[in-house]
Amino acid sequence: MTTDALLSALTARVREAAHAGTPACPCGAAVPGDATLADRPDGTVVRHAGTVAKAHAADADAAELAPRVTAAARLPGILLPPLRPAPVALHGRLVTYWPYGTPVDPEDPDAAPWEAAATLLARLHRTPAPTAVPPMRGPAKAAHAVARLRSTAPHHPATAPVLRAWAALPAWARGEAAAPDATLCHGDFHLGQLVRHPSPTGPWLLIDVDDLGAGAPAWDLARPAAWYACGLLPPEEWNRFLTAYRAAGGPAVPPREDPWPALDVPARALTAQTAARAVTKAVAAGRLLDEVEQSLVDACSRMAAVRPVAPPR
Repeated sequence: MTTDALLSALTARVREAAHAGTPACPCGAAVPGDATLADRPDGTVVRHAGTVAKAHAADADAAELAPRVTAAARLPGILLPPLRPAPVALHGRLVTYWPYGTPVDPEDPDAAPWEAAATLLARLHRTPAPTAVPPMRGPAKAAHAVARLRSTAPHHPATAPVLRAWAALPAWARGEAAAPDATLCHGDFHLGQLVRHPSPTGPWLLIDVDDLGAGAPAWDLARPAAWYACGLLPPEEWNRFLTAYRAAGGPAVPPREDPWPALDVPARALTAQTAARAVTKAVAAGRLLDEVEQSLVDACSRMAAVRPVAPPR
């Protein structure tokens, strides 16, 4: 199915869902009507008034997505609850329905809700899975990014340091073995995975359950940790995030001791994944790496020279 055809069908479905839930839908008045929030290979997301529909990636597994959606429904106050209990099929894609929430404003970094995000992650990590869930998909997605780099840019000068950093990681971080923990994790945390609901001033909630599952909770802290280690996240913001996570009793790091032994391996994995994606995109666009992308490759070069820190037991 073409992207345009999928987008058209999904827009029609979200409009139907919105009107079924609110027959007196205020679309066309002060409330926005149809809007495309994302249109990428890993997901197409459209909105009609207060309803959002997401067509998940073409390779999404119904047997794995369904319990993830169920988990979101059973964890109110942590994850945005779905509007319908299970995914439905639309032209060969799995579709889920959600209430609209106000996202983090990328143009206002000073207002980034680091404390709220850390508290939500800590609560998620402390909560037993309300239903059986599959493994968290973070390591598998990182492995996919590295495999794509290897196949599309084998001779790029930045590829070798990324692959060396990746090869130094333990098997679980490369998606080749079970994770050392079985904690309920988000699997792909970044600030884009937060919304306020009810919009626009409700509490912050986590969204996007595609990677939710059992795994190492440190993975959910790894992206901000990697940004901090690469110099892309100011120390004050990293400290706000880490302090709030500890204050909320998050189990991924010790309450007072050095957190880095727990964070080192997943932070390295996320750095390699992000660098792999950056190089792949630059090669596809026929351009040089920008400053941020080069800083990620440079971090991989440094990582390859120092063995990963073993996590505490």
